[in-house]
Amino acid sequence: MNASLLRSVVYIAALCGLYLATAMLIPAMVDLYYGHQDWAVFATSAAMVGGVSLMAAMATRGPPPNFNRRVGFLLVNVLWAVFSLTAAIPLYFSAADLTFSQALFEGVSAVTTTGSTVMVGLDDMAPGILIWRSLLQWLGGIGIVALGLFVLPFLRVGGMSFFKMESSDTSDKPFARIATFTRAFIAIYVGITLACVVAYDFSGMNHFDAINHALTTVATGGFSTHDASFGYFQNASTLWIATFFMTLCSLPFSILIVFVVRGRFDALRDPQIFVFVGYLSAFALAAAIYNHLRNGAEIGDAITHSFFNFASILSTTGYASQDYLLWGNFAVAAAFFATFMGGCSGSTAGGIKAYRFVILFNIIGTGLKKLIYPNAIYSVRYGKQTVDAETQRAVFLFFSVYIFIWVVGTMAMAMLGYDFATSTSAVITALSNVGPGVGPLIGPSGNFSTMGDLELNLLSFMMLLGRLEVLTMMVLFVPLFWRS
Repeated sequence: MNASLLRSVVYIAALCGLYLATAMLIPAMVDLYYGHQDWAVFATSAAMVGGVSLMAAMATRGPPPNFNRRVGFLLVNVLWAVFSLTAAIPLYFSAADLTFSQALFEGVSAVTTTGSTVMVGLDDMAPGILIWRSLLQWLGGIGIVALGLFVLPFLRVGGMSFFKMESSDTSDKPFARIATFTRAFIAIYVGITLACVVAYDFSGMNHFDAINHALTTVATGGFSTHDASFGYFQNASTLWIATFFMTLCSLPFSILIVFVVRGRFDALRDPQIFVFVGYLSAFALAAAIYNHLRNGAEIGDAITHSFFNFASILSTTGYASQDYLLWGNFAVAAAFFATFMGGCSGSTAGGIKAYRFVILFNIIGTGLKKLIYPNAIYSVRYGKQTVDAETQRAVFLFFSVYIFIWVVGTMAMAMLGYDFATSTSAVITALSNVGPGVGPLIGPSGNFSTMGDLELNLLSFMMLLGRLEVLTMMVLFVPLFWRS
C-alpha cells in the first residue's frame, strides 16, 4: 500500500472528523438551553475531536492521489470507523454512564442507522444525548445514500448507479454532473425531513419529539426519545405518517429526484420499487388478517399497526408500535424473514435490498429455461436493461458471503451463551441494520442493554459490515489488497 494513499485517506478522514466535531455543538447548545450539565461534555468533546482532526489534517495535507478502487475501499472503511468512534466519545463521557463498548455500540448503531440501543430511561434522558443520537442517524442517512449511489457502484460490490437506474434511455442523463445531483439530493433530503417534522407536529407530538423522530424516520434509523418507541404515541394518524415517510425513504433517492425535479413519471417504473411495495403490502396484510382472526384485534387497528411495524422492519428503521411477537407464531416468522429483505438501492434502508431479489429471481428463471433449451440464448433482465455477467457475479457473491457471515455470527453468539432465537436474530438485525430482533431479550419490547461487552463489539462489527454491503470491508482481509 502506497504511503501517499494512506496519507490522503487520513487527510480526508480528518476533515470529516472536523465536520462531526462541529456537529457536536448542536447537542451542546440544546443541553445549555435546557439547563443540563452535559453541555460541557459535548463542548469538550467537540474541542478534543476538532483539535485532533485539525492536527491530523495539517500533518497529512498534500496533493490528492489518483482515485482508484483500492483508495475507495480503504477510504470508505476508515471514514465509517472514524464516524463510529467519534460518535461514541460524548456518549462515553456523558451522564448516561456507559462502558466504552456500550458507547461504541450506540455510536455504530447511530451512524449506520441500525437503531439498536443499549440505553434505557430515554424518557428522562438528557435532551442533548437524544438529539445527538438522532442527528447522527440523520447524518448517517446522507452518507448511506451517497455510498449507495456513487461509491459502491464504482467499487462494483453493491448498489446500482444513478445513471443505470434513472432512465431506460442511456443517452438521457439529466443529472450527468454529480455536483448538480448532490445539491438536488440534499435539498430533497432536507425538504422531506422538514415535511416530516411538520406532519409529526400536527399529529400531536411536541416539538422536541417531532424533530427527533423526523430525523430518525427520514434516515430510517429508528432511535426514539421514549423507551416504548412509537408505542408511546398511540395515535393512528401519527403511525400512518411514520409509515408513509419510512416507505418513501426506502425508495431510491435517485428516482425521487428524477420524479420531483424533472417530473419524470416513468422513473417510478423501476422494478425494485414494485417488488419492495409488493412484499411490504403482502407481509402487512397477511399479519393484520392473522392478528385479527387469531387475537380478535379490530381490523382497522390491526392494519394500522401491521403496516407500521412491517414498514419499520423492511425499511430497516426499527421502530415498534406494539410487541408484534405477541401476535402469534406467523407474525414472529414473518418479522424474522422480513429482517433479511430491506429496502431499495440508493435509499437510507439496509438489508439485502429489493433489486438483488429482482436480479436473483431472473437469474434463476433464466437458468431453468436453459435446462429445457440448453442451446438457447437467454439474457438476464432488470426491467428493460440487460444485466451484465459482472453484476450477476456480484449479486451471487453478496448473497453467499451475507449468509455465510450470518451463520458464523450466529454460531459465535451461541458460543457466548445465547439461545438460538436471540443468536440468529441479533446477528441478522445487526447485519441488515434493522434494530430489534426476535425473542424477549432483544425483541421490539426489549433492547441490547443486558449484553456484555464482547457480544456488543461483535454486533458493532456486524453493523458496520452490513452498512458497507459486506464485501467492502471483507476485501481488507485479503492479503492481495495490501500489496503495492
